[in-house]
Amino acid sequence: MNNIGHSFIISALAGLSTMIGSIFIFFNFRNTNGVILKSLAFASGVMICICITDLIPSSFNGFNSIYNIFVSCLSISIFIIIGIIIAGGINKYLPDNSLNTKNKNLYRVGFISMIAIILHNIPEGIATFMLSSHDLKLGISMAIAIALHNIPEGISISIPIFYSTGSKTKSLLFTFISGISELVGAVISYFFLSKYINELFMSILLSIIAGIMLYIPIYELLPESLSYNNRKSSVLFFLIGVLFMIISHFLFK
Repeated sequence: MNNIGHSFIISALAGLSTMIGSIFIFFNFRNTNGVILKSLAFASGVMICICITDLIPSSFNGFNSIYNIFVSCLSISIFIIIGIIIAGGINKYLPDNSLNTKNKNLYRVGFISMIAIILHNIPEGIATFMLSSHDLKLGISMAIAIALHNIPEGISISIPIFYSTGSKTKSLLFTFISGISELVGAVISYFFLSKYINELFMSILLSIIAGIMLYIPIYELLPESLSYNNRKSSVLFFLIGVLFMIISHFLFK
């Protein structure tokens, strides 16, 4: 198998690691509220850390290779705000459902997390595919790092969807759709974008995704976690999520 074939496999496996985050729906926990608040807080820490240590720096480096520092910072700020507005718009116009108020909030958290992670995974799939096709070893290292942060992203989808609907099938389906989007990114890269993607395009895209990814934990995951009235656990698992990502960055830098 040539590098192209390996690159598709690597991108798919990195994305489908999101499914590992669904494992918790198969355990019968006595304190389901505790599981929900800890999972959401942990995923919040992961997402915010991804934005601060990965998406925003990568976007800045791209802008800074073209413009000066002031223009680069201004550009990032503008596109982050655009990302936040996009995420807020998605949240506002999500279709209502017949679940009770508490479950409805959880369902919306899971659904908007899925949308955000799809948008995040597609350019990630593009980057993984392009890197793997040029340097297989480096691509594998990148895919491992991506897989590590995809697991808690899977938690942020599967736990809210499962506990709001009671359906393992729906929870797994939503998580799978978000994970397979990484392979979609690889396919898009191979057939359409490999010749046309440039530094400016990727920098804009990463900034917008950073805005979306910041909106989810700050306006959805953390408030929902804190609504279970155990602030200490929420803060603790938020910090564990941040620490998890920092350690993974050091291990697979």
